[in-house]
Amino acid sequence: MDHIVQNDFAASSGTNESHIIASSFKHVFSFIKDSSHYQHVETSEPSANNSTHRPSINTNCITVNPKQRGNPIIQYITSVPLEYGDIVPDYVLGRTTCALFLSLRYHNLHPNYIHERLMKLGYSFETRILLVQVDIKDCQQSLSELAKIAVMADCTLILAWSNEEAGRYLETYKAYEDKPPDLLKEKVDKDYVSKLSDCLTTIKSVNRADVVTLQSTFGSIDSIMSASVQDLALCPGIGLQKAKRIYELFREPFLTKHKKIKTIKYNADEQ
Repeated sequence: MDHIVQNDFAASSGTNESHIIASSFKHVFSFIKDSSHYQHVETSEPSANNSTHRPSINTNCITVNPKQRGNPIIQYITSVPLEYGDIVPDYVLGRTTCALFLSLRYHNLHPNYIHERLMKLGYSFETRILLVQVDIKDCQQSLSELAKIAVMADCTLILAWSNEEAGRYLETYKAYEDKPPDLLKEKVDKDYVSKLSDCLTTIKSVNRADVVTLQSTFGSIDSIMSASVQDLALCPGIGLQKAKRIYELFREPFLTKHKKIKTIKYNADEQ
């Protein structure tokens, strides 16, 4: 019982001490309000109205900025529906993805345009795409500048050489918005001939028909690897040139030998 009373007294005394300290702190620094340097700042709780507002976007469509009306790339977006909306980027491709379109010819005439657009866009989207249409011949310097801008602004730079290609990029981003990464990988059948074809077609000028011929002639990859150039050349459609490439592929080292760089060692006393 005495233990409980002591705890209650300690708790009450601790509360009183904190109240005295708080009051004394407020009292000690109260003179600041009376000084000429004090300026009262009103504070308010954060609300939904003060937060960054993003207009409602239909996730089933590509939302297009009205300023993009007349852009010829829009006519090539056929597999995904479009709608126009009041948005900051040129195209909204999903909840977290947007795109800015830039013609390289226009960039050369107005180099500050893309800087202003990127500053206005900010970081309201996780994935920001800078879609550049290459419509001039001498483009190396301009593309080098845009690559630096994309790195600094944390954007994904995509180049398109035609209106159709640019439109395909936009609709592909939208179509694969919620798809897993495995869907983008090339699908290879698990049967033996498909795996053999996937391996041998990496050799220059060797196609799937040649792989079928080699498999039916030699029966296995081991027999193909041990065959001579003459035996490979006798297969229909292979020829001497393909036979040499196949033969050399299985006999060249996996790691290339780099030339040793001569290094000159200087003594400590030498400058």
